[in-house]
Amino acid sequence: MKRFWKDAAPVGDGGGWRVELDGRPLRTPARALLLVPTERLAEQIAEEWRTSPEQVDPRAMPLTGLGNAALDRVAADKDAFAASLARYGESDLLTYRADSPAALVERQAAAWDPLLQWARRRFDVDFVVTSGVSFVPQAPNTVARLAHAVAALDPFRLAALSPLVTISGSLVAALAVLEGEVPPEEAWSAASVDEAWQLEKWGSDAEAEQALENRRQDFLAAARFLSLLD
Repeated sequence: MKRFWKDAAPVGDGGGWRVELDGRPLRTPARALLLVPTERLAEQIAEEWRTSPEQVDPRAMPLTGLGNAALDRVAADKDAFAASLARYGESDLLTYRADSPAALVERQAAAWDPLLQWARRRFDVDFVVTSGVSFVPQAPNTVARLAHAVAALDPFRLAALSPLVTISGSLVAALAVLEGEVPPEEAWSAASVDEAWQLEKWGSDAEAEQALENRRQDFLAAARFLSLLD
């Protein structure tokens, strides 16, 4: 669509904040009022609309998109949405390691072991770590405790957690970002160890590098959305 507004601004609305375009409230694709929990988030969503070019690009508005998802997709069935994310704990990226070459094995361990150690302490769980890609089940207690942590989140945090999990393949890394255990860039570096290794091994590939950068930007946008909820 083409830009039709001159200005965008956050406006307090009861216990939340909405965004208005020239005085008209912004709505989600399902026509719900885009009402978010904090002024900081509303201001940054408004900024996405203020700085939009004449031809609107939804991909350049990741915070708006996540707000829409929280209201239209997550809130409609929060329990089912949380359960779908929690299933990543059954086969977390960090538990599947390469068995060679030694340099990659060491790099994975350096990036992934600290995250698993944090999750063990934080959630009182343990993890089965294996080499290869064959599915190895985690202990039911581990799966249940991670699922409980996800289920306790509100729709806005679940909406942001979703790309963190699906892009990285790691529920543990996503929860570490959510709880402020690791900076988002550090979590992304850990989650993309294998891709970085492949680029180093086989040389630069513009298309692969751009795809990886797009994923990185989406991952960091979700982390930013989370930071604006506090």
